[in-house]
Amino acid sequence: MNKYIAEFIGTFFLVLTVGCTGIGAGAGVIAPLAIGAALMVMVFAGGHISGGHYNPAVTLGVLIRGKVKPADAVPYWIAQFVAALVAAFLVMKCLRLGAPVTPIAPKMGPALLAEFLFTFALVYVVLNSATAEGTSGNSFYGLAIGMTVMTGAFAVGDISGGAFNPAVALGITAMGISTWNNIWIYLAADLAGGIVAAIIFKMINPPVSPITSD
Repeated sequence: MNKYIAEFIGTFFLVLTVGCTGIGAGAGVIAPLAIGAALMVMVFAGGHISGGHYNPAVTLGVLIRGKVKPADAVPYWIAQFVAALVAAFLVMKCLRLGAPVTPIAPKMGPALLAEFLFTFALVYVVLNSATAEGTSGNSFYGLAIGMTVMTGAFAVGDISGGAFNPAVALGITAMGISTWNNIWIYLAADLAGGIVAAIIFKMINPPVSPITSD
């Protein structure tokens, strides 16, 4: 249960930050910095408990990688999606109550590509910095993960909205930042990015074989 609570808390604050910086705040360039920083600190806070996924696409990639138990995957997804909805509710009903919301209108092709590429980058970074044997025990994985999201938000946020995360996609849809008609773009592209990242990771990080003497 501790793992699921950690996933809920981390995802909650990530989506809360997305909503508070994306609605009525006039954050501009600050939004990607705040979102990346929120993810970074939550990864550092909960990574030792749950792995610090906070993202169904990351959980899928780590599942394919073999570093999360299949029995934990669905509870992780439930915790992440519920956290996104709770965060969206608090943003709309309390923190940004009455603030005007203008839904983004991404073009399907560019948005699909942008979401796929940077979700791939995110899951690839997670797998290599937080699950690879060569980087085991490092102290930089949270920074690397947060910076990847920040980079993606700066690079393609104006193209797709910069979700890179099905839970964030649910949150921004519930908040009206995106429309329900477009949620499939995030679900399809982000989950595909996670799958491909895990496959590529396993291709270039073969299992370590025991050293044998000649």
